[in-house]
Amino acid sequence: MWMVNVRSPHGGRRLALGLFAFFLAALFLFPGQSQGLLEYLDGPVGQLVRLPLEAVSSLDKGISGLWGDYVALQGMAEENRRLRQDIEWLRGQNNQLREAAASTERLAALLQFKEQALPAMVAAQVIGRDASNRYRAVILNKGDSDGIQPDMGVITPSGVVGRVVKTTGATSVVLLVTDPNNAIAGLIQRTRDEGIVEGTPQGRVRMKYIPMLSGVRDGDRVVTSGLVGGFPRGLAIGTITGIDKEEGALFQTAELAPEVDVNHVEEVLVIQSPQPQSVEPEAKPAGGGKSRP
Repeated sequence: MWMVNVRSPHGGRRLALGLFAFFLAALFLFPGQSQGLLEYLDGPVGQLVRLPLEAVSSLDKGISGLWGDYVALQGMAEENRRLRQDIEWLRGQNNQLREAAASTERLAALLQFKEQALPAMVAAQVIGRDASNRYRAVILNKGDSDGIQPDMGVITPSGVVGRVVKTTGATSVVLLVTDPNNAIAGLIQRTRDEGIVEGTPQGRVRMKYIPMLSGVRDGDRVVTSGLVGGFPRGLAIGTITGIDKEEGALFQTAELAPEVDVNHVEEVLVIQSPQPQSVEPEAKPAGGGKSRP
């Protein structure tokens, strides 16, 4: 066992340092208890130690408060994450409801137009588009079993979409008005001049065979003339946006802006044109004479 010689200057200094270190350790390890104990002490020592002790106690409370705030923030972050997930889910539901409402509005407009129109019509939905780029066509979810036949006109309440060119039992292929292979008899409403409306290789629409003496101009509306089967008279096709009048040509050609955006159409009406009834000739008696009673 070793002893400290307090009489020597080095021994007294070591003892003082040891006591001071022990005292500081007690202050830091038990700040609350030490402060309560020193409140009973008076004199220079209590006043000297009170200030650092209060600082240590305040620091301890501050650290405890910061830790509590950190834990609370972690909980709020988790709650915010869950709320963001709920918001994304609600947005998805809202988009689906909006799409369903828009589809319902379009179908209601089709049915209303169908009731007002004179020809019999069949409502159908677009379920496919030509992916080969050879033709500009769409596929409908109605076919032979629904009374749809080739050459029937296809429209929306806004105007002409195209013409049925092929059918199966449950589907139909519609050649769009923008396809070069499609031709529809058109009528310029203002001038009453007639021509043929067809598509172009660039996916636009033009009207050919307009008389050279016609006063057609930009902004004139073109409708179906009703002279060719499939479309009744007066259905909107488009609006003239430009006129090509070549020198020496026999006819004018006009560029049209289609009334219907056929690239985004989703529901259509197929016009069921009445089929002509065949009339059987009366049977004549043999020999060409009148039959005797």
